[in-house]
Amino acid sequence: MSSNPDNRALLIAGPTASGKSALALAVARARDGVVINTDSMQVYRDLRVLTARPTPEEEAQAPHRLYGTVDAAVNFSAGAWVDAARGVLTEVRAQGKLPIFIGGSGLYFKALTRGLSAVPPVPDAVRDDVRARLERSGPEALHAELATRDPVSAAKLNLRDRTRIARALEVIEATGRALTDWHNDALPPLLPPDGTTAVFLAPDRDDLYARIDARFVRMLDEGALDEVEALAARGLDPLLPAMKAHGVPALIKYLRGEISREEACAIGQADTRHYAKRQFTWFRHQLLEFEWMTPEKARVKL
Repeated sequence: MSSNPDNRALLIAGPTASGKSALALAVARARDGVVINTDSMQVYRDLRVLTARPTPEEEAQAPHRLYGTVDAAVNFSAGAWVDAARGVLTEVRAQGKLPIFIGGSGLYFKALTRGLSAVPPVPDAVRDDVRARLERSGPEALHAELATRDPVSAAKLNLRDRTRIARALEVIEATGRALTDWHNDALPPLLPPDGTTAVFLAPDRDDLYARIDARFVRMLDEGALDEVEALAARGLDPLLPAMKAHGVPALIKYLRGEISREEACAIGQADTRHYAKRQFTWFRHQLLEFEWMTPEKARVKL
């Protein structure tokens, strides 16, 4: 990394359960760093256990920022995260500390290193209207509408991709411009390439999946079910990001008596494994600047 404090930064990415948090904490303690959350689910305060956020004991060992700062009722976006991260980065650099961005959300890391589209916030009234139409008419009908208004976006989306179809329609309703047009007006990256070290932890797949399964069981024993029960009691929109966190939909079904605890656990484990697999694929094809290494090698190098 660069010796210039205005440029140096460390990015630690990787699939869930790959040991990112432990590595980031060790580096922060050794190099006077600040751990900055770069995970789209760990921003939510309602799901500390289920999203494997650092424990209070771990947070006490080094400064941690942007963890548990957002209520589950908020449709938090990558753009909102970038705005928050910009402020934190300014503070960390003013303190002369090392910013350590750590997480598994590819879009957040892409925004850091390559910039982000300049889509303005969508008003709640527009979002609520599109979501109501989605529930009333179904995703296929809204996809057909999108195909007439933004055919480029519609062609990229599965007919039943409720979240992305709704997002594309919300943007065109709110701004009068297609989502693809906004993507062409990208904001500049937050971090310059000079001085930034970016690593992707790539553990053995079989070992990783075994850790994912064991961790999900442990989460249930350590309070994840209580978190989901409290979240379900709020009656929030099921399309909100926090309501789609791995394990949440299945555990809500269990709490309603629709499936067994064992079935809910198996679904949560499978969803998390599939997400980890997608993380491997996404980073390999989208963020080539990340150096891939095993967790063991990363601990030695960093």
